[in-house]
Amino acid sequence: MTRKVYLVGAGPGDPGLITVKGLKLIQQADVILYDRLIPMELLGETRPDAECVDVGKLPTKHRLSQDEINRLLIEYARQDKLVVRLKGGDPFVFGRGGEEALACYEAGIPFEVVPGISSAIAVPAYAGVPVTQRNTASAFTVFTGHEDPTKPESSIDYTALAAAARLGTLVLLMGVSQLPEITARLLAEGIAPDTEAICIEWGTTPKQRTVEGTLATLPEKVQAAKIQSPALTVIGAVVGLRAMGLDWLNT
Repeated sequence: MTRKVYLVGAGPGDPGLITVKGLKLIQQADVILYDRLIPMELLGETRPDAECVDVGKLPTKHRLSQDEINRLLIEYARQDKLVVRLKGGDPFVFGRGGEEALACYEAGIPFEVVPGISSAIAVPAYAGVPVTQRNTASAFTVFTGHEDPTKPESSIDYTALAAAARLGTLVLLMGVSQLPEITARLLAEGIAPDTEAICIEWGTTPKQRTVEGTLATLPEKVQAAKIQSPALTVIGAVVGLRAMGLDWLNT
């Protein structure tokens, strides 16, 4: 008999931001395959007999390949086990959830996606930065600084990103080590050097740190502060709202 695989978003880091449905599935699961950036407190909600498997990936070192993770999901489901694939943020926002769902579909394994709160909106919010604001930013664009290394070239269109920045906010995920190159490309496309920017490390957790600057100055400031992954960068006028009273976490 085959059970269902649940692709569950654990949220951005604060364990209190897990959804009600996600928490119930964690409490019911026979097996949980979890990533390194989930709130580890959530594993304390599992059944005593549940099997928890660490399949987390570091930026330069993977415990298991994606193919191996896909294989485990299918293998456990075919053992009639309720399988939770617990992923940081949202499964479908740079989380390879789509790849895992397709692997289940191709193997004939029923699956369900349980969305999570994405760091793309939650981390800026915890730093006092709304990604949209009436009269300031009517749109926001999320992009990654960590693409598939097997791709022959980057698929990021910096000309389009620069155009999006003129309409609203840019949110960069997983790009702290590439920040000098990314900001240089954006500056070359005509974004003003004095555009406000902020980098947020370990957002929504007690370890949260922020470094503010401009598009031109932020990379040097981030390097001086030794900001490391996980970190997220916001570029745009909305960053200035933090100093106007929205930095609620530090008040």
